Amino acid sequence: MLIFRKAKELSYWADIQRKKGTKLGFVPTMGALHPGHISLINTSVQANNITIASIFVNPTQFNDPKDYEKYPKTIENDIKMLEMAQCNVLFLPDVPEIYPNKAVSEFHYDLGFLEKRLEGEFRPGHYQGVCMVVHRLLDIVNPDNLYLGQKDYQQCMVIKKLVELIEKDAIITIHICSTLREPDGLAMSSRNMRLNKEERKKAVSIYNSLSYINANFRTGDIPGIITRAKKMLTGAGFNIDYLEVTDATDLSPVQSWDGNQKITVLVAAFLNDVRLIDNMILN
Repeated sequence: MLIFRKAKELSYWADIQRKKGTKLGFVPTMGALHPGHISLINTSVQANNITIASIFVNPTQFNDPKDYEKYPKTIENDIKMLEMAQCNVLFLPDVPEIYPNKAVSEFHYDLGFLEKRLEGEFRPGHYQGVCMVVHRLLDIVNPDNLYLGQKDYQQCMVIKKLVELIEKDAIITIHICSTLREPDGLAMSSRNMRLNKEERKKAVSIYNSLSYINANFRTGDIPGIITRAKKMLTGAGFNIDYLEVTDATDLSPVQSWDGNQKITVLVAAFLNDVRLIDNMILN
């Protein structure tokens, strides 16, 4: 596996590959890799001639500096996992390489309603930071295919919007891959590494609350089901940011269901100082 640390060197190398007619797949990550990340790599390897992964913990998307500092870093193990998955290239930049001369783009990405809802409401500026780094990475790599995990459902929608805004939607195909889960249902996440044994046992309540909503979802009234699901979480010790049923295509709130609308339930909640997110498509 080739490892690039400089943006210009990777761009030059990738450009040569494209001129040969090579199809490039790209999987951006923040490291602390787990099987969910590797499933994205595997999907890319099967569909492309070359698969490129990036590992970069992006400071501009953390509205809490302490959260940035605590983000797990397991680079040696990450490299081993990528090599075993037959990833061809790893881009491993430092902060100045992504943001030269400490420059942060003053450009505002017009994400509309997406930026004001759910994660956007509870993490102001988060999606502007996500767009900043993804825009930069896409300019460097210029892939044919981009692979994202469904666990970050709203982020996937934001990145789709970004690709349209920077006019790369005719060039890059985005693939949203299913969330991988632990045997008890907890969504695989780098943040799970921060849970102690007792917290890890309680964390499955996130998945159980979504499953409860899915099992009891009917046409008509929704708030009662959501209220009972929230009690499951608070009873397990969670502090809820949101637990909401939304339209799957634009994240607008859904108060009642006609049986046809495609809908998704999204959740974000703290278990002590670890914030977990998850989602489930209900129909």
